[in-house]
Amino acid sequence: MKVLYRPLSLLVSVGGGLLASAVFRQLWRRVTGDSRAPKATDRNFKAWQVVAAAAAQGAVVGAVKAAVDRAGAAGYEKATGAWPGNE
Repeated sequence: MKVLYRPLSLLVSVGGGLLASAVFRQLWRRVTGDSRAPKATDRNFKAWQVVAAAAAQGAVVGAVKAAVDRAGAAGYEKATGAWPGNE
């Protein structure tokens, strides 16, 4: 049954990536008031601003990925009775 988890996991991961992007955009907008986060090549931002934005984005993406993966595994277990990962 665990073989069925692989395609489900891919779909859940894509959805998690989209969710993480949306969460980060909202968080950045609320914290800074700016509609977009700086990129590494943006000349208008200081280096610390670019690094802070990248660190915040990494934290949000990591947290959302973990939450979505865990929810997907729990849902799979509920549906099939088998935990998809290491027990």
